[in-house]
Amino acid sequence: MGVVEGRLGGFLIVLTIMGLAFPVFFNALVQGYNRPPPRKNVYVPSDDPGSDSPQQVHISTVGADKMRVSWITESPSPATVEYGTSPGAYENSASGSTSSYKYLIYESGEIHDVVIGPLKPNTVYYYRCGSNSGPEFSFKTPPASFPITFAVVGDLGQTEWTKSTLDHISKVNYDMFMLPGDLSYADVDQPLWDSFGRLVQPLASQRPWMVTQGNHEIEKIPVLHTHAFTAYNARWHMPYEESGSDSNLYYSFDVAGVHVIMLGSYTDFDPSSAQYQWLQADLGKVDRGRTPWIVVLIHAPWYNSNKAHQGESESIDMKDAMEDLLYQARVDVVLAGHVHAYERFTRVYKDEANNCGPVHITIGDGGNREGLASKYKNPQPKISVFREASFGHGHLVVANATHAQWTWHRNEDDEAVASDSIWLTSLSSDPACKN
Repeated sequence: MGVVEGRLGGFLIVLTIMGLAFPVFFNALVQGYNRPPPRKNVYVPSDDPGSDSPQQVHISTVGADKMRVSWITESPSPATVEYGTSPGAYENSASGSTSSYKYLIYESGEIHDVVIGPLKPNTVYYYRCGSNSGPEFSFKTPPASFPITFAVVGDLGQTEWTKSTLDHISKVNYDMFMLPGDLSYADVDQPLWDSFGRLVQPLASQRPWMVTQGNHEIEKIPVLHTHAFTAYNARWHMPYEESGSDSNLYYSFDVAGVHVIMLGSYTDFDPSSAQYQWLQADLGKVDRGRTPWIVVLIHAPWYNSNKAHQGESESIDMKDAMEDLLYQARVDVVLAGHVHAYERFTRVYKDEANNCGPVHITIGDGGNREGLASKYKNPQPKISVFREASFGHGHLVVANATHAQWTWHRNEDDEAVASDSIWLTSLSSDPACKN
């Protein structure tokens, strides 16, 4: 845990008492390989401990014209947001809910959740959380139509590499941030969730962050804490209700002509599961005239020629269960994390190149503490077009109903370098792929 040691006191004592039982169990969840040495962790302390000052502020879209504002205070504070289109002038206000959670001897702060709107598209709003003495934040709503730019980062963590990745993204004019799992790498050490929230606040308070869970969000301990995803579900409420899902672990939303589906690699996905049945129904409702693009995010990649994370059920069995659904719906792109390296495949279906299949991209290299997965299988499979073990982030610029550009930027020498780029044509516009 590096520099965070000494800050976590009694919480780490509890973990120590657990002895070897938990490490053995956790390693079974996070299947290992010989990783390069870890990078230095970053711990972001609270600026005003014990106060009702908002911290860990982040936003996410809710429906076509609303935004969820989430934040934490260390003492009681009203769950209210004042907002408007001019600095310091708040014509509107909304109230929401407050919750908290316990994890072993840890108890979270007050988690506030407020949905505001209706909001105008492509507009800057200024807002204040909680008490009227709090700081002013601002965000820009996504556009209502093309073009739209997504920033994509997987396996983010909170290291010096994470800070470099976030710095690169802050210099880009993007509309929405998407993360296919593994956020904080708290791994049951709950104060690290707070540190992560404070680390990402400068970006997460300005653009909507749409996320799904990874294996590092499970945080389930036999006997001691038997519920999975406790912190993730409490802190990162996504708009699952609006898409007809019964779980925060999988959901969908529409934005500017793109239908985005977030799937859960670590919840049931077989054909009898609630997730499978929801996905089948969700894909059946897609109107390609209104949303000509379909983008799916998962954590564990279905296609992977890296030596890391081979043979895992979350990849193999989920692919076997759900690949037909995505192929029949003509999904355009599947973005994954988990493997700490970059890899882009051609359009593929059933392990073979297929012009009507989705492009699979692995981007689990945002800045995690475990290092890069630098060993690939050789020879490189024909369906694997580009692969490189470097930290970085991606941009998906959907220009119009027919064309989009994907670019991956690696973080070399602390400068964003465009390492891989491709123009994509939507499958909904390809006559050869009409169902």
